[in-house]
Amino acid sequence: MRATINPGAVDWSGENPGMYLKDAADGPFVTLISFFRVVTSPYGKGHAAFILQDPRGSGKDAERPNLCITDNEPLARYLREGFVTNFSAFKGATGLGGVRVVPGWDFQPSGNGTSTHVEWFRSTIGQVCLTWRELSAPFMIEMPKEKSATGRHEMFSLFVDARAVDVSINGRGVAGRPFPREFAGRQESSTAFIAFSETWVKA
Repeated sequence: MRATINPGAVDWSGENPGMYLKDAADGPFVTLISFFRVVTSPYGKGHAAFILQDPRGSGKDAERPNLCITDNEPLARYLREGFVTNFSAFKGATGLGGVRVVPGWDFQPSGNGTSTHVEWFRSTIGQVCLTWRELSAPFMIEMPKEKSATGRHEMFSLFVDARAVDVSINGRGVAGRPFPREFAGRQESSTAFIAFSETWVKA
């Protein structure tokens, strides 16, 4: 029988939509995006958008920068070091270590919640709009410590897969598109997804 209150300490809770994009199903990721809207953490509230357009490179090419757009830099650092580096798609993504941190503000969600979800915000590099389309029915994930990305937390979240995405960074798009993947036993999940009510609890 489940306990009414989970005894573990909550490290952070919020939302974490992602876009892990490829040019071909059997190819490498060419764009990695992990967006965070955090409502509670050791560093308070805030947003962080990790956008790697050169996942395995330096990101110094102005056409393919590796960025972290945030309104709370200590929180962004905490998420990168403790969580994003452990996400499966980011393992081996050497570009994550050298992301350029730039200020962001006016983070706004929109979309109708059934077929689209949008994250829009401003930054010192211009406006950014991330859109998830062709959404699946929601499903609940309860990930035990042994299967979670960090190996130190239980992870609970409401997931929605997206079959298509649009990205605009100061009017420019990015490389790649979503492909099917196996996730938590679902063979037809997607490399683009929305994770609502995501909560990481120390196990």
